[in-house]
Amino acid sequence: MPFLSVSSVRCQKFFCALLCITAVFLLFFISSARAQTFGAESFTLDNGLKVVVIPNHRAPVVSHMLWYKTGAADEPRGKSGIAHFLEHLLFTGTKNIPPDEFSKIVKSHGGQDNAFTAQDYTGYFQNIAVEKLPLVMTMEADRMKNLVLSEELVTRERQVILEERSQRTDNIPAARLGEAVSSALFVNHPYSIPVIGWRHEMEGLSREDALDFYRRHYRPANAILIVAGDITAERLKKLANQYYGHLTNPPQTRQLQRVWSAPAPLEADKRITLRDATVQSPVYQRHYRAPAGSEALEILSDILGEGTTSRLYRALVVEQKVATSAGSSYNAVQRGLSRFALYAVPAPDSDIETVEKALLDEIRKLMSGGITDAELTESKNRLIDSADYARDSLQYPAQVFGRALTADFDLDYVEYWTERIENISAQDVMEAAQSVFGNGQASVSGILLPAEE
Repeated sequence: MPFLSVSSVRCQKFFCALLCITAVFLLFFISSARAQTFGAESFTLDNGLKVVVIPNHRAPVVSHMLWYKTGAADEPRGKSGIAHFLEHLLFTGTKNIPPDEFSKIVKSHGGQDNAFTAQDYTGYFQNIAVEKLPLVMTMEADRMKNLVLSEELVTRERQVILEERSQRTDNIPAARLGEAVSSALFVNHPYSIPVIGWRHEMEGLSREDALDFYRRHYRPANAILIVAGDITAERLKKLANQYYGHLTNPPQTRQLQRVWSAPAPLEADKRITLRDATVQSPVYQRHYRAPAGSEALEILSDILGEGTTSRLYRALVVEQKVATSAGSSYNAVQRGLSRFALYAVPAPDSDIETVEKALLDEIRKLMSGGITDAELTESKNRLIDSADYARDSLQYPAQVFGRALTADFDLDYVEYWTERIENISAQDVMEAAQSVFGNGQASVSGILLPAEE
């Protein structure tokens, strides 16, 4: 092989350097593409409406969702249930759509629709063929602006929500216990008030209450349009401007801030017991306040109480056989404040005191011994796999983005969640556990029992 000239050597070094730089950039973009789970894009219309598109070209269908950054936590004092009540009333008709025809129109075009209300948001959706997207955009934009309410329809729907409360809360002991626990856990905070509302306040909700809440909160600058499915950002931008761009914000409402009262300090453990003749099996729960948006707490909950391989299930159900089920839960996507919950159902030959002691023993073992590298790795893999599976769904990614954005998280919070999960260490998890269980943190226990003979 002949020797290279000086100029040839320089050229070779230059091209080697260029290849190295190119490789670095390729690795960067490849890693970024892998980290971004759903490939969502967003833009904002001139009227303040935020728009998110989540491409999914597996089938010629879309999930069209309109989320409002308003829910039960935004209700005026004394008007609990008005957010959920208004959700019902939005199906009763507008200036352009006759009463009770909205869902019938969607169904007649092969689609399905529904709505939902939570503490942080209210959402409306239609799953339909992509060529029908202009139709549902027209209809949804119409009821953001042109709701018509008659006293007759308001009276009818008020009775509907009262009956809903009877069926889903008043007649369900576990639901009543949940209300009592939330009231004790989130004292002086809107999360202490049930989404459905307190019955005595629901009974007084009026047409004017509904219209006042509608005028204040239902506006483009307070809404997020999310479309998932067989569509591109370029196409959606044209449609969004065409069907939503003309909507305006009422005076003094575009920049309204969501200001909630701060929770009162939880300085002592509380114990709430509810007895009911319909209870078949006792239940023990223990609730702690927890910060929202913590990947470390998500991993902690997965290790501690998610599924049959979790610590609580193995210890209480498999090994000690004092419970028929046991676990934990944590909702990371809340607006500033969340909860970490533990639960156990005593076995037939066990009781509340036994499962409570066994559960708290497992917490003490966690706090003294920490988690293992194997537990951490397995938990990360489960959580990351769940995000991968979610990409196959049409509507689920839209729900994830909607919940996050209405709770004041951004797109990156969702897109790069798996990357943040991957970077959590065992120390991060234990520091999160200390923030919930350590330092004398108070809790609220909920106990469900059969009625005394």
